[in-house]
Amino acid sequence: MPGGFMNASAAAEIIFREGVQAVRPEKLIRSAVRIWGEQLTLCGNIYSLPSLNNIYVTGAGKATAGMARALEQVLGEHISGGLIAVKYGHDLPLEKIKQIEAAHPVPDENGLKAAAAIRALVDKAGKNDLVICLLSGGASALLADSADGISLDDLQRVSDLLLRSGAAITEINTVRKHLSTLKGGQLARCARPAALVSLIISDVVGNNPAVIASGPTAPDASTFKDALQVIRRFRLEEEIPHAVMDHLEKGSRGAVPETPKPGDALFKDMSNHVIGSNKLAIAAAARQAEGLGYHPRLLGFGAEGRAEELAGFLVKQALDYKGPLPACLLLGGESTVEVRASGKGGRNQHLALAAAIALEGKENITLLSAGTDGTDGPTDVAGAVVSAATLENARRKGLRPADFLRDCDSYHFFEQAGGHIHTGPTQTNVMDLMIALVH
Repeated sequence: MPGGFMNASAAAEIIFREGVQAVRPEKLIRSAVRIWGEQLTLCGNIYSLPSLNNIYVTGAGKATAGMARALEQVLGEHISGGLIAVKYGHDLPLEKIKQIEAAHPVPDENGLKAAAAIRALVDKAGKNDLVICLLSGGASALLADSADGISLDDLQRVSDLLLRSGAAITEINTVRKHLSTLKGGQLARCARPAALVSLIISDVVGNNPAVIASGPTAPDASTFKDALQVIRRFRLEEEIPHAVMDHLEKGSRGAVPETPKPGDALFKDMSNHVIGSNKLAIAAAARQAEGLGYHPRLLGFGAEGRAEELAGFLVKQALDYKGPLPACLLLGGESTVEVRASGKGGRNQHLALAAAIALEGKENITLLSAGTDGTDGPTDVAGAVVSAATLENARRKGLRPADFLRDCDSYHFFEQAGGHIHTGPTQTNVMDLMIALVH
């Protein structure tokens, strides 16, 4: 029977890591891509290999190098060429598919180069060619293309403002799509007349291909007017670069073409398939918890909201729990943090710190919040695990947890108090896992 704070913290981390393992790209790609004789099957789409002139592989994201490596293992010499954009430090040894490393979450010059190179690759695909696009979270920044008149500095400024505003990823990507020539279904337009299949690991609530990676191969129902509404909702009009506001306003008047919409004929020979999601990770985590002697209870896998609010929800669920013990409460999703200070941290560390404050004196609960990609915000950790002992240790060291929370400085709090979760790049990304163990 699990017991003890150290054991509980270790158990929470084991449960988290098993959830991540279930959505590793190698496993997902091998389930989605098969070759039988001269037939290639991609998520139910069947292609005759002799009838294809070329198979090109492209894509972007924090999990995309792992996806590409697994695809090379399945397709081998059938791949004619390929190019993907990956986050710095997330590249892997590949034979047929080239990689360009770029910045995330704020784009850089390499992101521009990656976008241009991917466009050039896809542009050359012909009628009897197949383009396989590998997409995962992070692609919105890694494909740093921009519309005419918008500079890299403009893109960086917009990204930074939106990420700090507390806007949901759907809102952020609505703006990104309307500053781009590839996002919002426009990469699919470049691929015509080739067939295109996108294999996607989802990092968004709802698993909508139009939102994941800003939907470069999916029809886009959002509009320039929607993008402007996001900027106004968060009162960013005065801070957004003039070139960006001018472009969006022109688009809202019809002076700039819209992104391709649902029903557009260009999507006729194209399909998008979500092969990995938070739900898969949560299910695997629940099985692992049961194997460790916990009674799992699923609280959902589409949680959104401010980090403090989700921390409060999870703590309340743990405090109010009346079922069999020990229990493992599991929640998946992605919180947001409105950054109003210059501290260092990420949404998971922020959530864990808020939970730690709420759990002070509650010695029967351990809580973990971590990102499945292994990176929480601009830090080198996945998240943190906390219990009443976390606050006790912090108090002994003279730390004031509420001050760290106010200053959005959760990283430095856990650096001193302990509790960081270190995984390194996991080569996958299906949002976050939040785990509460109740004894």
